[in-house]
Amino acid sequence: MNATTRRLSSIDLVRRVTQAACAYTVARLRILESIPGNPMGVAITSIEGVTALMARHLPSAPSFNSVVGLRPGQAHLIAPLVDWYQDHGVAGRFEIAAGDDDPVLARALSRLGFVPEICHAAMVGEPTIEDAEAACVERVTSPEQMEEFLTAYVLGWGVPPARHEPFKQNVRPWLGQPGWTLYLARVEGRASAAAILFVRAGVGYFADVATDPAYRKRGLHAALLARRAWDARAAGADIICGGADFLSGSQRNMERIGMRLLFLRSIWIAGR
Repeated sequence: MNATTRRLSSIDLVRRVTQAACAYTVARLRILESIPGNPMGVAITSIEGVTALMARHLPSAPSFNSVVGLRPGQAHLIAPLVDWYQDHGVAGRFEIAAGDDDPVLARALSRLGFVPEICHAAMVGEPTIEDAEAACVERVTSPEQMEEFLTAYVLGWGVPPARHEPFKQNVRPWLGQPGWTLYLARVEGRASAAAILFVRAGVGYFADVATDPAYRKRGLHAALLARRAWDARAAGADIICGGADFLSGSQRNMERIGMRLLFLRSIWIAGR
């Protein structure tokens, strides 16, 4: 990274990063929604710039059942959104970025039985100006590569074997989506890790990465980060960003390529 051009932290930058991550999730949900009959129960609503996402038949994907973009002065939206989720039998959650949090939002969520249970790191940086080509990483451009990408993806995320083919069928449309670039990393020729770069409004979002457990700790995550940071510039991004569990190995890998912590996101979940 070019440290001399490091962008100063600001609420505008926080919101650009938040909007890019939300736009990626919306794009994923729209793909699922397009399946005939909408079997995943996808619904998306937007109120005063706040986006509420729902995939009521995918409870194992909590980010698909989240409210994103709440800001100070919008506590009045919380109760209607809770009702919207409850009307559909879904336990929604609320993601609030540091900088957009305030005591009024916290009190409104607490009164309705929500508690902050997860702290998620949002990382940011400049697209690299150094060539980050790696022999083990390739862009996915063909249906044949896509099948290998999907195999690495389901193994990396631990999708149960019985769900492999249904999952792959649902996400094959990722190939060729506007703003998406898919990547495949290999070890000794075998598809071992998969990753996604999503570019929107000048932001390169490191959307997803998954490594087959048999090939972890071989530098694949770092190689995929570096390649996406390089390609983001060519795709017109002026910043790159991604999320990670706070103080995780993923966060440390992002720091190694010059990214830094921009903010922490608190995730409020209905109390049990």
